[in-house]
Amino acid sequence: MKIIHTSDWHLGQFFYTRSRAPEHQAFLQWLTTFVIEQHVDAIIVAGDIFDTATPASYARELLNQFIVSLQETGCHLYLLAGNHDSVATLNESKALVACLHTHIITGISEEGAAPSSTLFPLKNAQGKTCALLCAIPYLRPRDIQISQAGLTGREKQQDLLQSITNYYQDQYQQALDYQKHYQLDNLPIIATGHLTALGVTKSDSVRDIYIGTLEAFPASAFPPADYIALGHIHRGQNINGDTLIRYCGSPIPLSFDELGSAKSITLITLTDGEPLRLTTHNIPCFQPMQMLKGSLAELKEQLESLVFPQNGQKIWLDIEIHHDEYLSDLQQRIEKMAEGLAVEILLLRRKRIASSAALTLKQKETLSELTPEEVFCRRLAQESLDSDQQQNLLQLFRQVTAQIHDPQA
Repeated sequence: MKIIHTSDWHLGQFFYTRSRAPEHQAFLQWLTTFVIEQHVDAIIVAGDIFDTATPASYARELLNQFIVSLQETGCHLYLLAGNHDSVATLNESKALVACLHTHIITGISEEGAAPSSTLFPLKNAQGKTCALLCAIPYLRPRDIQISQAGLTGREKQQDLLQSITNYYQDQYQQALDYQKHYQLDNLPIIATGHLTALGVTKSDSVRDIYIGTLEAFPASAFPPADYIALGHIHRGQNINGDTLIRYCGSPIPLSFDELGSAKSITLITLTDGEPLRLTTHNIPCFQPMQMLKGSLAELKEQLESLVFPQNGQKIWLDIEIHHDEYLSDLQQRIEKMAEGLAVEILLLRRKRIASSAALTLKQKETLSELTPEEVFCRRLAQESLDSDQQQNLLQLFRQVTAQIHDPQA
C-alpha cells in the first residue's frame, strides 16, 4: 500500500497581492498524475487546506476539482483541518464528499460524533486493511481544555500540554484496541497532527497557534506510532532526526525565506513483513521566485545575471538594499534597473540596521518607500487585537488589494 503525506496547501493565498491559483492548480494536476503513476491508495493532508476561514470561490473549486479527479484512481483522500481552516466551512461539504472517497476531519467535539470518529482503517486497492490512521486535526484549546480560574501562565501552559498529550494517547489506545478486537496484530499505526513540535525550523509564513500558552510540543509526548504525519511548519523536516515524526512542508513557497530547499511530498510504502518505508519526492517549481541582496551595484549585476523562464513567466523578486545612506529615489533606481526584464518586484526593502542610524533612517522614511501592506500592518499593530483577528484582517486586506490589482481574481 502507498500513502502520500502532504500538508499546508493554503488554497486561496494571495502573495503580496498576487494570486497563487495557477501554482495551486499546477500542483494539484501534478499530484493527480503522481497518484496514477505510483498507484497511490491514500492521501493525507495534515491541515491548512485553505489559507483563510473564508476561502474564495475559486479556491473551493480547485479542491472540488481535485476530489473529482481522484475518483478514477480509487485513491482515498483524508483532509484534516488546520489552524487556518474554518470548521464550519469544511463541514459544509463533509457529507457530500464522503460519497467521493474523501474524509474530512475538522474537530474532536462535533455534535453526534462517536469517540472513535478520528480512527480510519486504511485499505489498499484490493480492500485489505494495511494500516490504521489516527486522524488528529488542529486541536483547539477550547475543545480539549476545561477552563479553570486562578491558574498562572505556567500552569495553563502545562495544562494545555497535558491535554494534548492525553488526547494523542487516547487516540493511540483506540487504535490498539481496534487491532486487538479484529486480531490485526502488528498493523502499522499512522497518526497526524497540526502543531509546532520542539526543534523545528520555521519560516516567515508560519504563525504561532497557541499564543501565550504553549510554544511547542515535545516529540517525546507523541505516542509510539509507526509514523506521525505533521502539518503547520512549511519546511519539510524530521523532528529531532527521527524520520518517523515528520513535517512534509507546504507544496509551494509561502514566503521568500522558504526558497532555500525544494518542496516535496512524503510517500509512505507499506509492505507485508517489512518495516514502513519513507521516500520524499520533489515538487516542480511552478512560479520562479528569488531573493536578491546587496548594494546598488551588486543588485544591478544580480539582475543582469538572472536566468529567465522560457515559458514567458516573470520572476517574483524580494530585493533587500544594503546602503549606508538614505536615498529618496531608491525605488525609482531599482525599477529602472529592472526595466525590460521579465521580473516583478514584490518586495523592496532596506537592510535592517541598528542603533542611531536606524532611527535616522526611520525618520526619513516616506510612504513611497512602503508597500500598501506594510502601511496596513503598521496601522494594525497599533490596535488591541489578538493574533487571529490581526491575521483575518490582513487576509481580507490582501483579498481586497488583489481584486483592485486584478478585478478577475
